[in-house]
Amino acid sequence: MTQAVLDDPPLRHAAGRRRWLAPGTGLKLVVLGLLALLIVMPLLSTVLFTLTEESRGAWGDVLAGRLSRALFWQPLLNTLVIGVVVSVACVLLGGFLAWLVVMTDIPFRRTIGVMATLPFMIPSFASALAWGSLFRNGRLGGRVGWLEGMGFSVPDWLAWGMVPTLVVLSLHYFSLAFTIIAAALATVSSDLVEAAQIAGARGRRILMGIVLPVVTPALVAAGSLCFAGAVSNFATPALLGLPVRMQTLATRLYGMISVGQTARGYVIGILLVLISAAVLWAANRAVSGRRSYATITGKGGRAKRFALGRARLPLLLVAALILACATVVPVIVLFASSLAPSSAALFSNWTVHYWIGESNPAIAQGIPGIVHNPDILRAITVTLTLGVAVAGAGMALGLLAAYATARSRAGWLSATITQVSFLPLLVPGIAFGAAYIAWAGAPIGPFPALYGTFLLLVIAGTAYLVPFSVQTGRAVIQQVSGELDESARLTGAGLARRLWAITVPLAVRGLAAGGILIFVKIIRDLSLVVLLFTPTMPVMSVLAYRYASEGFTQFANAITCVILVLSVAATLLAERLQARSQPWLKS
Repeated sequence: MTQAVLDDPPLRHAAGRRRWLAPGTGLKLVVLGLLALLIVMPLLSTVLFTLTEESRGAWGDVLAGRLSRALFWQPLLNTLVIGVVVSVACVLLGGFLAWLVVMTDIPFRRTIGVMATLPFMIPSFASALAWGSLFRNGRLGGRVGWLEGMGFSVPDWLAWGMVPTLVVLSLHYFSLAFTIIAAALATVSSDLVEAAQIAGARGRRILMGIVLPVVTPALVAAGSLCFAGAVSNFATPALLGLPVRMQTLATRLYGMISVGQTARGYVIGILLVLISAAVLWAANRAVSGRRSYATITGKGGRAKRFALGRARLPLLLVAALILACATVVPVIVLFASSLAPSSAALFSNWTVHYWIGESNPAIAQGIPGIVHNPDILRAITVTLTLGVAVAGAGMALGLLAAYATARSRAGWLSATITQVSFLPLLVPGIAFGAAYIAWAGAPIGPFPALYGTFLLLVIAGTAYLVPFSVQTGRAVIQQVSGELDESARLTGAGLARRLWAITVPLAVRGLAAGGILIFVKIIRDLSLVVLLFTPTMPVMSVLAYRYASEGFTQFANAITCVILVLSVAATLLAERLQARSQPWLKS
């Protein structure tokens, strides 16, 4: 813009009007309004609720009241311990496996790589249920696990509380760290390694002095994301910690809202959000300084693989043990427990009653198997419908948001849309569910309360998964040249026509893959929906948790097996579609 325009007020105002009336501005305003309604308003409602005259005292109760130690400080300590230990363990496990797959001549590299991505497909409560089936002891009375049934004495610290929670969460989230670190290791050029070898450096020196420093951003990112996931996880601490009164902020938040102390619950939720956001912000600051971590240059390079020599077999066995504990063992235990009358005799006297049996007063207090259980059948129907609805709504919103920002990246509107769309990544699922209760739990003007309705589940699920839908939408938009869209616009085609006739047909596989991944995330989610669950609107994950809490572990494990099969099958289908839509992923 010239100085004459800047100095002339009418010309300056005209230029401003042209920017506001530029193509795409209206769409950006609509998308920003939708994101503000779905994400910002629920979070803001939670804060405003705790600032009302009736609820203001909850801050003092939680932070400095007579019960503050039990309400907040002890759960905070447990939460931080879980977050730190799990993040470190995940970086070590995921980094070790990523190093083996990407940078060594370990046998069965591809198999290890595929197996290392599977644990994140398995719901965390599935691993927690499997742990209970194996290690549960008689401390709380009732049925015991397989090891105690075999005559072994399982100590309390191994059956309940902090140790099993740490192990289960580490084995669940390490696949996330593996994916991030493996992608970073794949970019390390052989030039760096070969230069060090010419200088006389040995393998350990190269690893510690070259490889680790250049993948520092990936290590920090993996650790911070695993930390955020661990501190927000509800299912594992609830199943393995609550029976011995080990509370985390997530379980304490659930408990407060469950007993009607909503103000205290919202305060805990706000503090949990602030903790997660602070960790992610600190991680971003740690790698955003002036130091350069670039390893990809204009010169060609290839990955350098270290020869393991005699260590190949021992390291292969270590990797196999980790992957077996994270994937194979939980699945086998879950399936066996869904057939065994008792976890103490896990592999004997199997029965299919918990799957196809009719009501029998002599078994499980007369509860029929899945096929004949109306509550479970309704939960399956609601969950599948919810997954399809959230996938469709999420991809539609993600495509609009990505289209609005990708076709015109300049301006504060695009930057704001990007920032707001990724805000749910900072919010733990259970806190996001609490925010939706604060926002939609009561009538808003002429609109009725949505709590207990299917619509609330769809809206909350769509909003919580906006970051994934927007990211998928961006990948889809980038596949379609802007020239096609511009040509259609010049012929008079509107936005809906351009999207439906050009973008969607050309990128249908990418859209389908993204929608399937969103479907998987919502059907296996427990943290988000556990507070939105009602008997009239059940979902499978919460129903499995309820059965497990009431001692009907066979039904809980059978439902979890159904979720597991759906999750793995859908994820593999999504990866197949994504590979077809992006052939370079096969190389």
